[in-house]
Amino acid sequence: MTSHVRLPAVAGRFYPRHREELLREIQEYTTPVPASLVRAIGCVVPHAGYVYSGHVAGQVFSRIEVPEQCIILCPNHTGYGVALAAMTTSSWQTPLGEVQASEHLGRDLLQRFPLLKEDSAAHHAEHAIEVELPFLQVRQSDLHILPIAIGTRDFEILHGLGQAIADVIDASEGMALIVASSDMNHYESDTVTRVKDRKAIERVLAMDPRGLWGTVMTEDISMCGFGPTIVMLTAAKKLGATSATLVRYATSGEVSGDFERVVGYAGIIVQ
Repeated sequence: MTSHVRLPAVAGRFYPRHREELLREIQEYTTPVPASLVRAIGCVVPHAGYVYSGHVAGQVFSRIEVPEQCIILCPNHTGYGVALAAMTTSSWQTPLGEVQASEHLGRDLLQRFPLLKEDSAAHHAEHAIEVELPFLQVRQSDLHILPIAIGTRDFEILHGLGQAIADVIDASEGMALIVASSDMNHYESDTVTRVKDRKAIERVLAMDPRGLWGTVMTEDISMCGFGPTIVMLTAAKKLGATSATLVRYATSGEVSGDFERVVGYAGIIVQ
């Protein structure tokens, strides 16, 4: 049984706090579920306020099967907690209800990859997983999650975690979706951001986690969730993924009208 409930940190700011308003907004940002859904292994989705990036995340979640088990990886924006922090027994509350922990996946992954620790401090005020949950809840009524906050840039550690996630998913019954929650380049002009983001996106589409790491480092790309994306790509490749598709790209300037300081958003499906 879950030991504690993680309460919403950004409801009413990043997305509506009231159930009916939230459902209406998600409906605006998603399209009717197609007859044939993609059986994705992983995806990249943004985590800004819905007014800025909800349409990008919504297009990804509209096209893929959302299984009962999801591993959600995010950057650690707050700096609290350990470098690799999981919550394996806590449920998460949103305006749409509680999301239960995937306890068996969490237990197995903690055993397989000891650098990953049980730690709620990293998640207490972190928004990057929370904003994905309502989209997933709408698509999967029996959702169970393994949330992991990542605060390291060490490629070998990221690669190792990805390998371990693949092993745990492979050993478990059923399928699991690996969600990498990430925005792209931050607070440069729209023109510069699009150039930088294209370089990073090309490495994701090439299924090249090490190339993504090198590109982000050498090109000074402030993609907050490049670590989670590297982990997801590593795991997906080991699980047999062979292709990645860019579903939608946008910048905050398209909404705010400020093209001097934008954030980029990419929605990518890996299968």
